[in-house]
Amino acid sequence: MKPIPSLLTDWYRANGRNLPWRETSDPYKIWVSEIILQQTQVAQGLPYYLAFVRTYPTVGDLAAAPVEDVLKLWQGLGYYSRARNMHRAARTVAERWHGRFPQTPEELRTIPGIGPYTAAAVASFAFKVPVPAVDGNVCRVVARCTGLTDPVDTAAGRKMVEETARGWMASVEPDLFNQAIMDFGAMQCVPAAPHCDVCVLREVCVAFKAGLVADLPAKKMRPKVRDRYFSYIVVRCGGTYYLQQRTGKDIWCGLFEFPLIETDVETAWDRLPATEAWQRWFRGTVPTVSSEVYACVHQLTHQRLHVQFVRVTVGTAPCGDAGWLAVRREDLGSYAVPRVIDRYLQTGIAADSF
Repeated sequence: MKPIPSLLTDWYRANGRNLPWRETSDPYKIWVSEIILQQTQVAQGLPYYLAFVRTYPTVGDLAAAPVEDVLKLWQGLGYYSRARNMHRAARTVAERWHGRFPQTPEELRTIPGIGPYTAAAVASFAFKVPVPAVDGNVCRVVARCTGLTDPVDTAAGRKMVEETARGWMASVEPDLFNQAIMDFGAMQCVPAAPHCDVCVLREVCVAFKAGLVADLPAKKMRPKVRDRYFSYIVVRCGGTYYLQQRTGKDIWCGLFEFPLIETDVETAWDRLPATEAWQRWFRGTVPTVSSEVYACVHQLTHQRLHVQFVRVTVGTAPCGDAGWLAVRREDLGSYAVPRVIDRYLQTGIAADSF
């Protein structure tokens, strides 16, 4: 029986995915792909990767771009802090490193938004540094093969996974090994219903032999999902709509949205005029409120957003809050907005049903 590293790399040569960032040793393009693929499936992330390297072919081009343009190009991927950190990182590389990515994981980790996994991925794929790039796929393969019962999302469990992967990769090229084990976890040793009947590791897999495949990898108890209730007020005055930019440390920082009323519980649209925000916004004007409300549930990692869009027509401009932007209908698509608002723009506004 071949050792595990050889089994993985042989499997990868026969079954690995053909992806554009694997055809280059350019650390910039590899880094862009890794940032995009955080919390994103390859099928969804691929067109974004192509758009980014086409629009910003070098790290200097990305560093010179306005952050609003970067957020707009990112729109639809979610976890927008990744885009803001990518822009900050590009500026750091352009200024501190003169447009050249450093080669060691330790130096790479000094760049904003680059953590242990991304640093290892860029170092191994671009510079062949022998360091394991440990993501969820790698944790799953290692935990099942070795029978590791420590939660892989703890420091102790992560250390065990890294030490095992480091030992496995010692006999093969680091970039080849990291690509192989990642693809194996993404395609073969998947989270639910893995393909154990045709697995090249079944003879050496502790979880398979012990009937523990469904139980591994072990993880800590996940945090409870928080419910939030958003009422977006879509205000039209002639051909003008109003947007505001999110700030602070909450979700979607830097993105634009319609004026928002957030409540502690689900609130019917006809009760919103009694809120303090509504009274402040429409003081001195009489809004016409449509009873046709577009509602949806938008799921984030640890939050569940109950969203409704309430359409309001006014004859004169509302008082609004400081920072409201008056935007022509045809320009709404120019602003970076959360995915839930982008979907609404493809329905409520596009239908012109005011």
